[in-house]
Amino acid sequence: MKAMISRYYTNRLNLLLLVLPFFILSCGADYTERVTTEKVESRTIVERVTASGKIFPEREVKISSDVSGEIVELNISEGDSVSAGQILARINPDSYLSAVERGRANLDNARAQRAVAMASVENARAQKQQITAQFNNAERMYHRNKALFEDGIISESEYENSLANYESAKANLEAARASIASSEQNVKAAEYTIRGAQASLSELQTSLQRTTILSPVDGIVSKLNVELGERVVGTIQMTGTEMMRVANFSTMEVQVEVSENDILRVSLRDSVEIEVDAYLDRVFYGRVTEIANSAANISGVGGSVMSDQVTNFIVKVRINPDSYKDLIQAGRHFPLRPGMSAAVDIITGIEENVLSLPIQAVTIREDEDSGKFKEVVFLFDDGKAKMQHVRTGIQDDRFIQLIEGLSEGTEVITGPFSAVARRLADGDEVNRSRRSSEDLE
Repeated sequence: MKAMISRYYTNRLNLLLLVLPFFILSCGADYTERVTTEKVESRTIVERVTASGKIFPEREVKISSDVSGEIVELNISEGDSVSAGQILARINPDSYLSAVERGRANLDNARAQRAVAMASVENARAQKQQITAQFNNAERMYHRNKALFEDGIISESEYENSLANYESAKANLEAARASIASSEQNVKAAEYTIRGAQASLSELQTSLQRTTILSPVDGIVSKLNVELGERVVGTIQMTGTEMMRVANFSTMEVQVEVSENDILRVSLRDSVEIEVDAYLDRVFYGRVTEIANSAANISGVGGSVMSDQVTNFIVKVRINPDSYKDLIQAGRHFPLRPGMSAAVDIITGIEENVLSLPIQAVTIREDEDSGKFKEVVFLFDDGKAKMQHVRTGIQDDRFIQLIEGLSEGTEVITGPFSAVARRLADGDEVNRSRRSSEDLE
């Protein structure tokens, strides 16, 4: 047994000694990178921004009651077509009718108070006329007695008596004038009371009118949240009960979230290709109608500013009704429903017949002279890799536009990716391979 083990290890050692020289020689040999190549060609580049989202009506109105109470009349069901001004529901108006009657009574009372105040003004003016006559008579008696007293015809007591009557009449006249002014102020106060009562009555009448819920727009009841007999909370002082939604299904839109890296390439009126999950192998068309100015995940001043969060912007795309006109059938006038999932390709740029090459052929390398990073490609030059600076433009899923740096027909190295991105250097020897760049990774 021991002899067998000894022979086994002896054979393995001899084999190792035989292979080792060849291994050492192969490690010392120069390594040649195997690469794939492709020539620069003219193509049409269509740049797209891909996003996903949901379908919504372009115009959907949430309807809530301004007043609180019980629903005593509900005239519609979900899916019904309604027109602007149509009565949708009624809230119990009894308490609001009572309030209106009370407001009218308050207004009548204020008008009666104004009539009383105006009568007081007329009475004060009549009293003033009477007191004015008494004052004029007392004034004449005073001046006459004064002259007689100075001539020594009447006694001092008679003079002083006429003076007292004159001053008393004068004081009564001033009091009459003050009474008139006070009465006129009472009339003004009554006018203000009337205005307040009228405003209160108008507010109560408005609340009574709001017990009747009318449709603000033409459309379809897309959502109904209440039932007959249910109580709702008004929106006058708090967040009220959302009773229903009325939407215009004739104009639909897709709301998608576009990342911050792509949003600057999206513009209003960009053409859009839309795929709806409910319709396989069908493409709809539309245009960008709205681009959000603020990110979807930022909730205003003081909102979260964590840098690790994904930042997306809402983009709205109006769907062209002509692109789904053939889907409209009897009993199904609106083939696109709110909430359907959709994916969009926003066409942000088109360049026709421009020089291009595969995206994976372009990489970033540091320029030895300036120290800046620049876009480069590696040319296949008679078995060697030659680094060439380029300037690129828009790109699609496979190809990228060449603005300058290469001419048509130039052969460039396209793979493997790890070699183009990291390993290759200017002047390296390379060997063209017929296998794909993925196979060489």
